Amino acid sequence: MPDRIQTIAYPAPGSRPSRRDPDPLAPHVIVLFGATGDLAKRKLLPGLAYLQQSRFTPDVRIIGTATEELTSEEFRARAREAVETFGMHKLTDEQWSQFSETLDYVPVTAGPEALATAVKAAEGHLGPDVRRLHYLSVPPKAAQSVIAMLRDADLVDRARVVMEKPFGDDLASAIKLNDFVHETFDESQIFRIDHFLGKEAALNILAFRFANGLFEPIWNRNFIDHVQIDIPESLGLDQRATFYEPTGAFKDMVVTHLMQVMSFVAMEPPTALEPRAISEEKNKVFRSMLPISPTDVVRGQYSGYRNEEGVAPDSDTETFIALRVEIDNWRWAGTPFFLRTGKKMAEGQRIISIAFKEAPKTMFPSGSGVGSEGPDHLTFDLADSSRVSLSFYGKRPGPGMRLEKLSMQFSTQETESAGDVLEAYERLILDAMRGDHTLFTTAEGIESLWDRSSHLLEDPPPVKPYQPGTWGPNAIHQLIAPRAWRLPFEREWRE
Repeated sequence: MPDRIQTIAYPAPGSRPSRRDPDPLAPHVIVLFGATGDLAKRKLLPGLAYLQQSRFTPDVRIIGTATEELTSEEFRARAREAVETFGMHKLTDEQWSQFSETLDYVPVTAGPEALATAVKAAEGHLGPDVRRLHYLSVPPKAAQSVIAMLRDADLVDRARVVMEKPFGDDLASAIKLNDFVHETFDESQIFRIDHFLGKEAALNILAFRFANGLFEPIWNRNFIDHVQIDIPESLGLDQRATFYEPTGAFKDMVVTHLMQVMSFVAMEPPTALEPRAISEEKNKVFRSMLPISPTDVVRGQYSGYRNEEGVAPDSDTETFIALRVEIDNWRWAGTPFFLRTGKKMAEGQRIISIAFKEAPKTMFPSGSGVGSEGPDHLTFDLADSSRVSLSFYGKRPGPGMRLEKLSMQFSTQETESAGDVLEAYERLILDAMRGDHTLFTTAEGIESLWDRSSHLLEDPPPVKPYQPGTWGPNAIHQLIAPRAWRLPFEREWRE
């Protein structure tokens, strides 16, 4: 199975070029569980439609399945609405016609035999050597029943399974779920997805760290003061109260997203840019984490949350969390990582900010401005149009020695390859078809994170109220003191 990350090229509108992958993939039947859900509508169906037009994806047939009783024609109509409403790349009528021919639908109520029949019929259209990719876009509680259905339908052979987060909600449930899935699928067949790691900017962390002599020597406790991974959301529950109420911000975002991104920032150089080596270095980071102390955590709940439909009137679920994480190894000992995320906050942002230590002694006179705007930062913006910024002090033009913060910025939109940028789910679905685990979480990794989180889960601090449209409870400033949060930015990104 190929391990290297591939560059993807796309055809001109209205065309479908011949397959020219030097190491082509076998045709795939993709079974999309939860095909009528919000994730499928917003991300998966538009992503699959775009991938189906790409040069390096194999021939595919897609079978949607969900609890709703739909015909295949009705499912195709919903898929077209999803692609036209949420797709980042619009399809021509000819391209849509090509994609719609790959779609079929089987309701879950029809049972395993009906699903198996549909899969085998799709395989008949694709010829020999067909592989299967089962995407579980379902709530965590439904994952076991889907795995059981795949086993009963005899759809395990030649298959890989993509599982959405959260993977368990504590150490015991994660071990139980891993054991259950391993009864049917080998670990090599399992892809635990985190779409944050599929973003172009997340992959750029590896490039910046390990390909540049400018940054590699200073990526350690001697030069870096602290790291912030800050992913506030301006949106609320968006009709997800039944999922969010028993889950909360920590289980929904921190274990599954922020700590996965943190592993890219903190990992040691892998022996090679291949899945096994990268996964091992990520797992070393998780094993090196100190247990999370409840005293290093601020939990918050936005005012009005308890009035949301489906939320208990005395709910203790956090809609905001900020925490301090320490990695107890040679590279990072004593360097704190600050993680923050929440709902209904002032802005929606996705940044990683590396704060460098300030010069040990300044020769500049009092009032020159040096040190007045905090340390130098290397900032990664994880937005779809990813950007990187390096801030530093420089002399203000004019007489005297007055300093001010300047920045150098880079955007993927400025490159000639901007059109090749894959949306996170597109990249990860393609990687799963390739059998490439580089950007996915292992059983060991997820169990390590739940283990380090056990003290917090057993004795969480009380939630503190915060107003919608703010940056969280005031206690976040005591958590990071004497440092300061990078967001909100004092300077805007250049467009």
